[in-house]
Amino acid sequence: MQEEVNNGTTQVAIKVTKLTGRALQAAVKKLLKVWQEKRDPQKLHRGKQTVKQLAAQNKGMSSIDVDKAGIRSFERVARKYGVDFAPKKGRDGKYYVFFKGKDADALTAAFTEYTAKRVKQHGKPSLLASLAKFKELSKATIGKEKHLDKGERSL
Repeated sequence: MQEEVNNGTTQVAIKVTKLTGRALQAAVKKLLKVWQEKRDPQKLHRGKQTVKQLAAQNKGMSSIDVDKAGIRSFERVARKYGVDFAPKKGRDGKYYVFFKGKDADALTAAFTEYTAKRVKQHGKPSLLASLAKFKELSKATIGKEKHLDKGERSL
């Protein structure tokens, strides 16, 4: 009887050791994978990134200039087309958008859509400008009515 208990205890101890050994092995594998990902300098960035990250990909770079007011809308369109780009503010106040040379076709389509949006935007007067115009018109008509009312009273 004692011998059977000892065998059972030994078998349980062996199974637990195997289980913890497998768990330890899995944990070490995960840890090594995380360390390697951190050390890997060739990690590819997608979408908006810095000029340094874009240059590190060694795909060749080109650039276009975009005015400050349109940089946000350009970023939306570029993300839509999956273009890797890096906006950089120049000393002259303009924004330069750098992109990979191989993304030239996608960027052409994105830039075409962006320019169409900008033209459409500039074609419409702004809401504040329209309000200011109508405000002046209303002041002018109210002033004329007051002037006419004063003239009628004097008669």
